[in-house]
Amino acid sequence: MSPVIAVGVDGTPESLAAARWAAAEAVRRGRGLRLVHAWLWQAVPLPMARDRDEEARRADALLHAAADEVAAHHPGLGIVTEVVQDAPVPALLREAQRAELLAVGTRGRGPLLGFLLGSYGQQVVGEAACPVVSVRAADGDRPEGGEERPDGGAGEVVVGQYGYPEDSHDVLGFAFEAAAVRGAAVRAVRAWDLPSIYAYSPGTMWISEQDGGLVQYEQAALRRALEPWRAKYPEVPVVEHVELGSAGQVLLSAAEGSASLLVVGRRTRKGPLGSRIGSAAHAVLHHARCPVAVVPES
Repeated sequence: MSPVIAVGVDGTPESLAAARWAAAEAVRRGRGLRLVHAWLWQAVPLPMARDRDEEARRADALLHAAADEVAAHHPGLGIVTEVVQDAPVPALLREAQRAELLAVGTRGRGPLLGFLLGSYGQQVVGEAACPVVSVRAADGDRPEGGEERPDGGAGEVVVGQYGYPEDSHDVLGFAFEAAAVRGAAVRAVRAWDLPSIYAYSPGTMWISEQDGGLVQYEQAALRRALEPWRAKYPEVPVVEHVELGSAGQVLLSAAEGSASLLVVGRRTRKGPLGSRIGSAAHAVLHHARCPVAVVPES
């Protein structure tokens, strides 16, 4: 099966924005586009009874309307549509197993809504086998999915780097590839915080400052993580960004303005209320102005 960019469509402005973004991304990557609408028939008692055939026709119509819209802007793009007889979450998780990338719609600067409601959005982001990109309605309304700066260039791809090089291998690889197909720069962000020892021993801070401070160690860690990707993508400009603060806030600040894409890694934890994707991913999904890609660790 050829690689595809998949997107969930339900007829809302948010899902149509995701479809427009996904179409532009498919063109950039030379991939096909797969539009999916999840529809599960459930009989209801009178007087709310619905006609099954009519509901099926509506599902098919909204899916093809989305396909027609993106085809008008990308006439050479290969588009496949399918109405899937299932609930949205399991349908999208199955799509993620065979797609290179999955796009979903986000409403405004709040929780994931639109095609997926409430905790469903987090469940898909937290369990999908492939990277998931959350797209706001405003992003899809701009040309090419909201990727350009006012001067016509491509906005930076901002990516969060953390831990050792192997910890952020997948997220950096995704960010560099995204930047390469856009002709954009990568802004690699490493947020750091003071070890707890400094809270109890102010004198230790003075000693470390005499040796150049802690920032140099964070900068060196970021450079080591970037080395293989700089070698693989020599044409991609790289900006190194090391800042003291919480990862979520530092990433949001770095992406504010002209970023075309914000990329974060996913270290999923299971909890009593479902999958937890981590505080940094949670923060940027809720508050970033640009599309956000959440990349699972391999």
